Amino acid sequence: MTVRGRGRTRVVLLTGKGGVGKTTTAAGTAVLAGERGARTLVLSTDAAHSLSDAFGVARGEATDEPVPVTECVWIQQVDAQRRLEASWASIQRYLRAVLDAAGADPITAEEITVLPGAEEVLALLALRDQVVSGAWDLVVVDCAPTAETLRLLALPEALGWYLDRLATSGARVARAVTPTLARAAGVPVPEPGVGEAARRLHADLSEVRTILGAPESTVRLVLTPESVVVAEARRALTTLSLYGYRVDGVVANRVFPDSGDDPWRRRWAETQRETLVEVAASFAPLPVWEAAYASREPVGAAALADLARGTYGASDPVAVPDVPAAMEVVPRDDEVEVRLALPFATGGDVGLTRHGSDLVVTVGSYRRVLALPTMLSRHTVSGAHLDAGRLAVRFVAPADGRGTW
Repeated sequence: MTVRGRGRTRVVLLTGKGGVGKTTTAAGTAVLAGERGARTLVLSTDAAHSLSDAFGVARGEATDEPVPVTECVWIQQVDAQRRLEASWASIQRYLRAVLDAAGADPITAEEITVLPGAEEVLALLALRDQVVSGAWDLVVVDCAPTAETLRLLALPEALGWYLDRLATSGARVARAVTPTLARAAGVPVPEPGVGEAARRLHADLSEVRTILGAPESTVRLVLTPESVVVAEARRALTTLSLYGYRVDGVVANRVFPDSGDDPWRRRWAETQRETLVEVAASFAPLPVWEAAYASREPVGAAALADLARGTYGASDPVAVPDVPAAMEVVPRDDEVEVRLALPFATGGDVGLTRHGSDLVVTVGSYRRVLALPTMLSRHTVSGAHLDAGRLAVRFVAPADGRGTW
């Protein structure tokens, strides 16, 4: 089993609609890799941790630090609250001091200073810490349900973009006016540690984005053969592609076996088989692995390994796939074309705006700010079209050298 790509830790994130079995799929994938000699960590970023339940481990034994469950497999359930208290205490102290100066009562101040998205950010930083430690051949991430995962994976780039602009355009002004405003308004001046914490967060998120954008980091979609679930998985693939993440396959879970003479079960099996044909066609060329509906709940390493062997068969579930980058820049005669993979998107879903050197792409309710390559910063957008699941935006170099849309 090949688990390393270019000397880096292999990362596989599994997500899907709530209740489709992504935790057991993640755990089974990890145990199978561990049986084949890969030093493996299964990390849960879902606030409703059930990873310990899948392994039959008592809740008190599964901690915020890796705990061994087999010879080669460890599990970790991220404790976001503990990490929040340890990581961002300086920022929270400052915010509480500001609110106290404004007359807010202590309980209200404590509630307000809980940073939005903090749990998601800390889960990402926990993943970063484990990958850069070099301790693992493979890190399997049991993600939260689809919507939460999409927010999680959008954070590194979105917050990084914001922090970068805040640091470059606002820092000089803030240094000049903050003491004066603080004296006038009666609020405290931020401690040096507050700015350092923000800069450290920016650097950390940049590192997270580098790790998740690497060829050896992929997302795997878990679904059940039901039309509503499949529709959500399609939308997830579109959004993951928008944010530049590589999806390496689909696991179709809880597939009914042929049910003989029982009309009710036979009809379910037939309906699922029709849906699976649709899944294979619509997600091609991605592999679709099928996991049979087990006769009993798979709990414990042995049962999870059996589930994974039945799912993946002879294929290597953690080999680094040859998945093309979601965005590419292609010169064409006198134009340059930026191509972005957006499978299943339609023209009515997609919006485009340009702000200086950034291209803003919106698909439904999701938005990504793409920093254009330096070579395109002075080019003009000449057109765009969506074809066969790829958005192509054409740029030409204007005669006057100004890059506007």
